[in-house]
Amino acid sequence: MAKRRVVLTGLGTVNPLAHTVPEFWSALIAGKSGIRAIRRFDTTGYASRIGGEVQDWDCVPTDRLDARESKRMDRFTQFAVASGIEAVADSGIDFEKEDRERCGVIVGSGIGGLSELEEQHKRMLDKGPGRVSPFTVPKLMANAAAGNLSILYGLRGPNFAVVTACASAANSTGEAYRSILREETDVVITGGSEAALTPIGLASFCALKGLSTRNDHPEIASRPWDKDRDGFLLAEGAGVVVLEELEHAKARGAKIYAELIGYAASADGYHITAPDPVGKGASMAMRLALQDAGVAPEDVQYINAHGTSTELGDIAEARAVKQVFGDWATGGLMVSSTKSSTGHLLGASGGVELIASALTIKEETIPATFNLDNPGEECDLDFVPNTPRQKKVNVVLSNSFGFGGHNACLLLRRFE
Repeated sequence: MAKRRVVLTGLGTVNPLAHTVPEFWSALIAGKSGIRAIRRFDTTGYASRIGGEVQDWDCVPTDRLDARESKRMDRFTQFAVASGIEAVADSGIDFEKEDRERCGVIVGSGIGGLSELEEQHKRMLDKGPGRVSPFTVPKLMANAAAGNLSILYGLRGPNFAVVTACASAANSTGEAYRSILREETDVVITGGSEAALTPIGLASFCALKGLSTRNDHPEIASRPWDKDRDGFLLAEGAGVVVLEELEHAKARGAKIYAELIGYAASADGYHITAPDPVGKGASMAMRLALQDAGVAPEDVQYINAHGTSTELGDIAEARAVKQVFGDWATGGLMVSSTKSSTGHLLGASGGVELIASALTIKEETIPATFNLDNPGEECDLDFVPNTPRQKKVNVVLSNSFGFGGHNACLLLRRFE
């Protein structure tokens, strides 16, 4: 029996650049930065006081989120549900006409409802345990985003959350892809969401000394592979897509952004926060994704890299790319990091970056790595510095790596 094929038919996002996919892509290609001074809480005393906040979210879009229901969701779930609604609308799918038992939701988060946990902990200390909200657990649990989307559309297929730190969205998408290949489902809403830009979230990452402290110049603080990079920028948002079995999509006349042709996951088995210095786990995931897709290294024209702007991570990924792609790594392969514009959305990053990868294929434009003025040591690939590049590409690799040594890679191909 021929292998089933999986395509992307809908895209949705909320992130520091925009509240919708078209606005996100326009801002990304225009070189706008989503990094600003943090305004949601007082950052006095924090080493890093900048990040990728979703702007104007207190004005919840009424055309996507019911105001009453949104109050029963943590911020990360609001992002996911709004993104999911956009993706479903974009796909044109009508679940009233679908077998809901063959439609699933797999949406991950690295941390879940951190805002709710902080708020209710403070309430307990100030007012006693009897004043803690009954919505606390349903709001803070990491599977709340997936659960709420499943409930919204009445979907009864596989419904769960993958929690693998910054690889959560990519792992979720990969598991959704495999669910369709295994004939368990025909449609899966998938991706990731995160809202860890909170007082304890920011303080915790500051304590790890992983964040940029370029507080006076936030727009140039995220600088992957640049010799002056000094850490990543904590950001928030969601990236959600609709995956669909090809014949199912064709039967309803769906538009198709790209075909998802490969997925693989691996572990570094090295350190809880630091990447394997020579990129063993990352290179393994990339190789296995290529094998899964049945494509050669030189077939890949562009990599949307993990590229966080950290000293160790950027070098490890560059080394891993060279191991997998050999001469092609410096012979025509393009690599860039959209985190230079968005910051690092942790468990949502792979979802937002998969959307950017799909639009790279559709719009025939390679997003730039902004703020890359002087490449650092061993950072000698074609990182598409500072200016997007008009280029038709057929195969794109999206990399996501997370604390705990989690690695996940997704391969997209032009659908024609």
